[in-house]
Amino acid sequence: MKILAIDSSGLVATCAYLEDGIIKGNISINYQKTHSQTLLPMVDELVKTLDIDLNALDYFAAADGPGSFTGLRIGVATVKGLAFSVNKKIIGVSTLEALSLNNYGVEGVSVPIMDARRNQVYTGVYKFEGDSVIPKTILEPCAYDMNELCDYLNELGEKVSFTGDGVPVYESTIKENMKVSYALPIASRAYQNASNVAIIADAYAAKGQASDAADFSCIYLRKPQAEREREEKLAGTNS
Repeated sequence: MKILAIDSSGLVATCAYLEDGIIKGNISINYQKTHSQTLLPMVDELVKTLDIDLNALDYFAAADGPGSFTGLRIGVATVKGLAFSVNKKIIGVSTLEALSLNNYGVEGVSVPIMDARRNQVYTGVYKFEGDSVIPKTILEPCAYDMNELCDYLNELGEKVSFTGDGVPVYESTIKENMKVSYALPIASRAYQNASNVAIIADAYAAKGQASDAADFSCIYLRKPQAEREREEKLAGTNS
């Protein structure tokens, strides 16, 4: 199986190439540039360095949300354009499932958190069973108040391994509120990684899960901030 994967759902822009279960290459950039500036050059560099024939790919794969509205749109537009150009299907992978794979093999539950602002995070709760890279979902993807998430995890009663760009933002909240045993990620396991997207996509491919490029889309858990602010402004005007 040959899969080219991307993830631009968060702070990091990342792409990876998987062939026959082996990650042949990965590029990740966490820098103050928009993904529209970095993502395509990264993919181009990966393709050139590894001599990847796009026509020989089995699938493209992409993190399909939740996450940054702008980042997700850039990622979806990029992968759809690539897939259309060589008539290939796309495998969508939950950003949170891919992030949870940073904690593959840990005891207890894996909890990815992405900063959604206003003391909220995009999150889910996952558990790995056996040797499956597709985690069991304990809590479906949602936008959750960080304090309330800590309460939920304390009630769950299992060891928690956090990951994601929300960790440095809410580290003090975690330390103040968590009662059960928990672990914070090391730098190499703190952010999105397209290798995780490729690995999970490989497992989905074996199940026949893929979309035509025309049908591939993002999964949003909230309305864009600009739209929310507009609705709040209108509500204030009408009150």
